[in-house]
Amino acid sequence: MACHRLRARAALAAAIAAAALGAGWQLGSVRLRTIDAGALSGRPGAPVSVAGHVAAVPRRSGRLVRVQLETAGGKLLLQAPEPVADLQVGAGVRATGRLARPPQPYRDTLRRQGIALALNTRAIEPTGELRDGLAGRLDAIRERAVDSLGRGIPAREAALAQGFVLGQDDRIDPATVERFRRSGLSHLLAVSGQNVLLLALLAAPLLAALAIPLRARLLWLLVLIAAYVPLAGAGPSIQRAGVMGAAAVVGTLAGRPAARAYALLVAAAVTLAINPRACADPGWQLSFAAVAGIFLLGAPLRVALTARLGGGPWQRGLAEGITTTVAATLATAPLVGSRFGGIPVAALPANLIALPAVAPSMWLGMTSAALGQLPGLPVEPLNWLNGLLLAYIAQVAAWFSSPSWAVLDVRLPGALGLVAAYALLAAVTASALRLEARRRVVRARGQGSPRGGCRRGPPPAPAAAALAVAVGAALVLAVGPGRSAGPDRYGLRVDLLDVGQGDAVALQATGGPAVLIDGGPPTGDLEAKLREAGIERLGAAIVTHDQADHAGGIAEILGEVPVGRLAYFRVDPALLAAAREAGVTPLPVRAGSSIEVGNLHLEVLWPPAVLLADPSADPNSRSLVILARWRGFSILLTGDAEAEAVPIDPGPVDVLKVAHHGSEDAGLASLLSRTSPALAVISAGEGNSFGHPAPATLRTLAEEGVRVLRTDRDGTISLQVASGIVSIEKTG
Repeated sequence: MACHRLRARAALAAAIAAAALGAGWQLGSVRLRTIDAGALSGRPGAPVSVAGHVAAVPRRSGRLVRVQLETAGGKLLLQAPEPVADLQVGAGVRATGRLARPPQPYRDTLRRQGIALALNTRAIEPTGELRDGLAGRLDAIRERAVDSLGRGIPAREAALAQGFVLGQDDRIDPATVERFRRSGLSHLLAVSGQNVLLLALLAAPLLAALAIPLRARLLWLLVLIAAYVPLAGAGPSIQRAGVMGAAAVVGTLAGRPAARAYALLVAAAVTLAINPRACADPGWQLSFAAVAGIFLLGAPLRVALTARLGGGPWQRGLAEGITTTVAATLATAPLVGSRFGGIPVAALPANLIALPAVAPSMWLGMTSAALGQLPGLPVEPLNWLNGLLLAYIAQVAAWFSSPSWAVLDVRLPGALGLVAAYALLAAVTASALRLEARRRVVRARGQGSPRGGCRRGPPPAPAAAALAVAVGAALVLAVGPGRSAGPDRYGLRVDLLDVGQGDAVALQATGGPAVLIDGGPPTGDLEAKLREAGIERLGAAIVTHDQADHAGGIAEILGEVPVGRLAYFRVDPALLAAAREAGVTPLPVRAGSSIEVGNLHLEVLWPPAVLLADPSADPNSRSLVILARWRGFSILLTGDAEAEAVPIDPGPVDVLKVAHHGSEDAGLASLLSRTSPALAVISAGEGNSFGHPAPATLRTLAEEGVRVLRTDRDGTISLQVASGIVSIEKTG
């Protein structure tokens, strides 16, 4: 009878689970259709004028500003060159431009947010209108909080306070953001579960001091959490934190405050019900990984640390802070490496040293934001004190981000590599905790070996060997083979090599091998130029088109310089045969193809596949046009494809390599108006017989206010990109 009841319960549980999965699938499908229906629709390339309200904090990258806009026709992304005025969430704006597909690195993120198209515009014009309704009221509260956090405090600290408390990070300068990222403190700039926890810890005693009964206090906490989530941007990670915080409060109201696993499951279910694509968001993934790490590792780490520090009140508090930081850092490290290509080596010590200032800084900032809702209340004293704490945290970020080894480059081969890294991390952590538990048992029992075979001294040889192998494997997995010399500092280096009358552009992003786009003529001494640039191997060589001043140098280095792939649209069969003989993988590409090399993304914009069938076509019109992106920086590499013959619309870029060595191009002015580059570079040989670059081309660039560098006068041109700043070096 008992077995029969167990089988019946198992069958019922399976039926409930199947029904829940089916319902979830249906709900998810409905939500996805709703999200996609909220996107503005249109034809890429079409001219449109739009008006609407800013839907999220604008993102500034180099000279480009990206703004998510809600319009009556749906959501879209505005892309405009600087200068763009500060725009608060909910502010009304209008813009005119041409529709385009969003840039490749952002398409998936924007799709999750219900955005399918971008509008490339020359200017974003504020209208002075604000949203109405509940959203408008929240916008007003947020703006008062932003203003309050900026009073009586230096600009850098004000921007950090706004980022810490509200996730309003658009005013933090790129160099500071880069230092926080390299030191492993970037999570402080993104509102997350830590904020919700600190909000509850701040509000609970204040509500208790007002003699509010427990159940009423808990209801007030629910209201505060429900208001804070949209004020802080309502991103996937803060949604998770809000749902978990609310679940914990509800659990306390129901008399079950310890049901943490249920709270985590509820948070996952609710956030995925809101947006089923949230699970692909890095913030969502890191948020859940951190919480899972704290749940799994927090208690054993706390026990181990308390045994060493002692059991007093301050020791327990210190142990709690340290173990939470350690558990979250360990649990997110493989995911950080997999998603962002590098693990901040000093994240753990940086977080521990910054820890004493983090909670007080958050509390002071939240208090200032709350007091700012009441006119006339002075918040400057609070901000002054908070400024000291924020300056300290920023200094910690500067200390731990400055070494060249601050970020460890990783090579995790896809999902299997990530799973293997987590399995390895779990094995090493479990071994370390087991050894620590043995040590505590030995100390508790005094001299001699404890029962069960545990003994003092070093671990047994097999355990020590296994631990050494695990650590070694982790290093091999993380560092990976064959690192390129790369740039001198963390970032991207673009070298427009002086190879005479020809093209040769090398791109090196830290964390990956270099990429060469064209190799100049056979007489350009390409191998020596690559050595001078610190390039010993190429992840990819790309031939834009089959002419000697572009492909000749590449033919000469095959077999001399290691090359991973040879990308081309149309190429001499002899060059292709030489590449295969040298062990190089051929990679035919066309418009729509993409090439990923480390953190560098190359998108092929031209030519379309149909041009392969026309052998009589002008080789220049079939030249590859490539948009290279690294983080927020972009460079348009046009080969010999003149704009008058090649209809492309890549959107705003930072740098343009002028087509065909600067020859006369009737379409250049239109291309410049669509791309708005700050810098144009021209590859041409000194005293060449073609008269490159053409006076008309130089005149057009000058009329558009674009700075020009050229290899015939400046020699090899090197662009160093780091922390959102582009610096220029010339050999001529």
